[in-house]
Amino acid sequence: MVKIAFNSALAHKALGKEAPLSDQDPETGSVYSAETSTGRCLLTLLGLAFIISGLIVGGACVYRYFTPKKLYHGSMQFTELDSADMPMDVEVHEPYYLPRIDEDVEIRDNVAIINVPAPRFGKGDPAYILHDFKRKLTAYLDLTLGNCFVIPLNTSVVMPPQDLLDLFLQLMSGSYKTFLVQEDLVVTERIDDISPLGYYIYNLCEGKPTYRMQRRSDIMGIQKRSVEDCFKIRHFENKFVTETKICRA
Repeated sequence: MVKIAFNSALAHKALGKEAPLSDQDPETGSVYSAETSTGRCLLTLLGLAFIISGLIVGGACVYRYFTPKKLYHGSMQFTELDSADMPMDVEVHEPYYLPRIDEDVEIRDNVAIINVPAPRFGKGDPAYILHDFKRKLTAYLDLTLGNCFVIPLNTSVVMPPQDLLDLFLQLMSGSYKTFLVQEDLVVTERIDDISPLGYYIYNLCEGKPTYRMQRRSDIMGIQKRSVEDCFKIRHFENKFVTETKICRA
């Protein structure tokens, strides 16, 4: 009988695992390891850059949109009597109770946003009023019907942002008695694209019917008022109260 035998050294080599590449060729293995490490470092740095940029942008958004807004509250009492229309021999007495207007204002980015609630007593409709001093525009949002109205900023009535802020700081320390002036505005046309009106007016009026207005005194031929649909907003952006009457022709 013939016996077949295997060399134990050869069998051990055949059954054993293949030697790592670095053991077979130390030079090739070291180059491969260095390239892998460099690639991983680059990917890690790129990922960190994306994370940091995201944190910066996200932090700016949170700071701008989610931080508590600084609101200033003010109120004015005013008289509606016009002594110029009274006879000379009639003594004018201030009424026992004067109408009062309350407002909250937020001033930021050269924009004033005013919340005019419905008065507890007297006339007036609730509204948001936005004065964009950069674009020289004013927008009224009628909270009853949800319509927006835009008109050029009346700088002779509306105080600049810092002066308006100073006024509200004075009003927060005590009551203020003043008088009433009136302005008459007329709706002229609907605005289909409100994006050119700027970021703040766009956010205020987005999804709402928006119209352009002019002052009645600037429009020739509009005299008849009996068939007009009008509403009034009593507010203040100066040391007097303004009654803004907005009418559809």
